[in-house]
Amino acid sequence: MIFSGITFLYLFFPIVLLLYAVVPKTWKNHVLLAASLLFYFCGEPVYVTLLIFSSFSDFFISTYIERHRGERKAKYALILSIIINLGLLGFFKYTDFLIGTVNDILGTSIPLVKVPLPVGISFFTFQTMSYTIDVYRGDAHAEPNFATFATFVCLFPQLVAGPIVRYTDISRELHERTTTSDDVFLGIRRFAFGLGKKVLLANALGELVSTFRAANENSVVFYWLYAVAYCLQVYFDFSGYSDMAIGIGRIFGFHFPENFNYPFISKSITEFWRRWHMTLGAWFRDYLYIPMGGNRVKKSRWFLNIFVVWATTGLWHGAAFNFILWGVYFGILLTLEKLFLLKWVEKLPAFLRHIYLLFIVMISFVIFNAASMPEILTDIGGLFGLGKLPLISSETLYYLRSNAVLIILGCIGATPLMRNLARKLEENAVGAKVSAVLTPVVTAILLIVCTAYLVDGSFNPFLYFRF
Repeated sequence: MIFSGITFLYLFFPIVLLLYAVVPKTWKNHVLLAASLLFYFCGEPVYVTLLIFSSFSDFFISTYIERHRGERKAKYALILSIIINLGLLGFFKYTDFLIGTVNDILGTSIPLVKVPLPVGISFFTFQTMSYTIDVYRGDAHAEPNFATFATFVCLFPQLVAGPIVRYTDISRELHERTTTSDDVFLGIRRFAFGLGKKVLLANALGELVSTFRAANENSVVFYWLYAVAYCLQVYFDFSGYSDMAIGIGRIFGFHFPENFNYPFISKSITEFWRRWHMTLGAWFRDYLYIPMGGNRVKKSRWFLNIFVVWATTGLWHGAAFNFILWGVYFGILLTLEKLFLLKWVEKLPAFLRHIYLLFIVMISFVIFNAASMPEILTDIGGLFGLGKLPLISSETLYYLRSNAVLIILGCIGATPLMRNLARKLEENAVGAKVSAVLTPVVTAILLIVCTAYLVDGSFNPFLYFRF
């Protein structure tokens, strides 16, 4: 089940909302827990047991850690929790990748396990692992109520594709929260705009990307059109999902952390990664980079820390060499920026710094989306006209004309322009009244238009579900 599906929008979510509204306060977490397990069961009927097991193991281990805080037993328990979480993630996500790599290197023919990847396992294992680490560090107290803890782990708005919510982010709201009319309105508005990003922009851009892959004749311009379209597709797909998750959470009284802050307006790689997938970046910073010593070590070790973090970040996204290369690519660039490149870049005019950032990011996502290493070379070569590609073709011109409005809307939507205009409108009394009328109207229209697209269309994947 996905947020941008008719079943979720007009069956599952309304029923859950109704039940949540009518039950006593003491039962609200139970309703959310039951709904979350059903939500996951609809997509993963077998692996829901994995989700329950992960909840049980980290609940009891964290309780044991708290009971033996300061003792060696607590450290052993933490290690056990990390082994269980990484073991589950490693088995389901990386076993076949490792077997395939061994077969390629050694010429062996070890059969692949071919275990299906549980949806969202990279997200919920990181959440539960951060919880036990926080309990061990004393940053959080172990949750004494299993149902409350399981609600945190399984909470359906952020279960399968984030944002990565830590227990400390919502611990108070798990025990005591209220939902005001403002929360409901803001939540619905946030959800509607996220749904619009996903359905109206990401899906259409995804169709353009698929068209490029199926094209009979390519050109340099078509390769660049593909690179732009894929960057925007990933952004609107993932940020749209995050907006919907944050909106649904707000309706239930939760305040999830922001996950995107208009990353494409950045003027350096360092700034880009402060704005893109912020909860994942913060997770690796707090639970890997800083424990390894961060930048408080000698320079050679510092560079090693950066490379380990970014190679791991790439591997987190997928079990393939293109993801590792994507992570290392950013690790190298961030290291160069910290050494000298950022000082040079900051001396450039703002528009050149912005072009620098966009060029680097587009190359990165070409690597990210390649199915193999040879395809990476072909795609990057295509951007620069290698392989005797024409600059442009009649087919390219057709797709440029057909998708020009979509690309323009995508570029505008990836900036805070519309948000800033809305805020400007609300700065005076008349504008605030106009906004008060327009906002619910626009929200309703978005929901209606998205519903029409969903009823009529069949192309509706979520890219980050594969992680």
